[in-house]
Amino acid sequence: MLDLFLVPLAILYLLVVGALFAYGLNFFYMTFVAWRRQDDDPAVALPWPAWPRVTVQLPIYNELYVAERVIEAAVRLDYPPELLQIQVLDDSSDETTAIVRAAVERHRARGVNIVHQVRADRTGYKAGALQAGLAQAEGEFIAMFDADFVPPPDYLRRTLVHFQPQTAFIQARWGHLNRDYSLLTALQSLAIDAHFMVEQFARWASGLWFNFNGTAGIWRRTALEDAGGWTADTLTEDLDISYRALLRGWTARYLRQVEVPAELPVSVIAFRRQQHRWARGSLECALKLGPQVWRSPASLGVKLSATLHLTGYSVHLLLFALSLLYPAVLVLSERYPQLITLFGIAYAFNLTALAPTCFFIVGQQRLGRRWWRSLPKILFLTAVGSGLMINTLRAALQILTRRHNAFERTAKFGLEGQREGWTHKRYQLRLDAIAFWELAFACLNLGTILYAIRLGNWAIAFYAAIFGAGLLYVASLTLVQAWTVHRQQRARPTPTIPLRLETEIAEIGD
Repeated sequence: MLDLFLVPLAILYLLVVGALFAYGLNFFYMTFVAWRRQDDDPAVALPWPAWPRVTVQLPIYNELYVAERVIEAAVRLDYPPELLQIQVLDDSSDETTAIVRAAVERHRARGVNIVHQVRADRTGYKAGALQAGLAQAEGEFIAMFDADFVPPPDYLRRTLVHFQPQTAFIQARWGHLNRDYSLLTALQSLAIDAHFMVEQFARWASGLWFNFNGTAGIWRRTALEDAGGWTADTLTEDLDISYRALLRGWTARYLRQVEVPAELPVSVIAFRRQQHRWARGSLECALKLGPQVWRSPASLGVKLSATLHLTGYSVHLLLFALSLLYPAVLVLSERYPQLITLFGIAYAFNLTALAPTCFFIVGQQRLGRRWWRSLPKILFLTAVGSGLMINTLRAALQILTRRHNAFERTAKFGLEGQREGWTHKRYQLRLDAIAFWELAFACLNLGTILYAIRLGNWAIAFYAAIFGAGLLYVASLTLVQAWTVHRQQRARPTPTIPLRLETEIAEIGD
């Protein structure tokens, strides 16, 4: 039987490692570009009378703890009042609507051009809300902020000056309100910093395509309409509309010097759900837009980069395949020692496993932080990334089985200080049974480690240890947090909301 599977397994293993090598080289390239290029292009100064009319959209769905915060931030934007409209696109089904209504009425009484738009149903989810708001928008430019973001007052003035006639959208960098809340938020901040300081910047600086990140960005209205508007046929409507605009010949601009802080999810179940949505949506966009990219008149370099971009979450699928192939590789290596040379070539390809580490380091270095202090977390983050392989596999399987999946927002609790608790608040998610699958695959990798050590194959033992550590961390944190929330709910069955919010709701009821 081993003889029958020898050649197919060897070919499959080399293909998987070769694909990972390609993604690793892409990481190295972006890291080099971001490290080498120091400065951003200067803005084009606009005289004050030339400022355009802008609509700020705030899509909200059951954001009890952060809805008022983002509304207050939008109202504080330093922009000519007669040129600014704020739309609160509220699809909520809980007390959030009352809180939003009170905030909107309070600011409207002060003369702010702010509207509270409520739909009869959530058709199209966030994409549907944005499209409905666009129909009522007064601005020629549309800025968007999710409920967990806090735009600085000078955001509009710092971004609008960079628009050129063919610029469809401008994306700013995400910051973090609760970076140091926990190990989980610290790891997320490192990954997001690298995405924005390295990947997004490198793509823009190299003339490659990159995407609007769904928030902390501003669109030219005519570009949105020319690209076909917001659609909900993928779970990442932001990636979808970005590529449709780029395929229409529009360009985009990234501003890494403009930071918009946001709240990171503290619940690992919520974090996993967010990653699942991003993974599934990205893969859906790859299937939908990939053929169009290759039929477009873009250069070969742009097409290759766009393909790696759209299929980026496939790395998790390749890591999953690798974790299954390692035991077979060890068996074959023991039975056929002459294959060590062949598999040794694959080990050389695995050197690109260092790419994520360099990626995260340069992200911190570009922010002016002492990256060596974060090195232990950066090394652990590489492992945690592989711990999401089962999560991404589930997303891919749902696409293959054409299973409908609703857009699920990531719950936020208005946390900024380390001492603030969240397990007693609303929007708690049930234990995700995928954690048990992650534990099972962590055990599989433990077996691979022991087998590899017995054979003296230290390379496979090392990589299997990375996989196992990531899976074990994600699964165990899921179980620990789920148990903590369960105990909290038993002790306090009715989740509470802040006293100030309870008072406002009561006043509205009166």
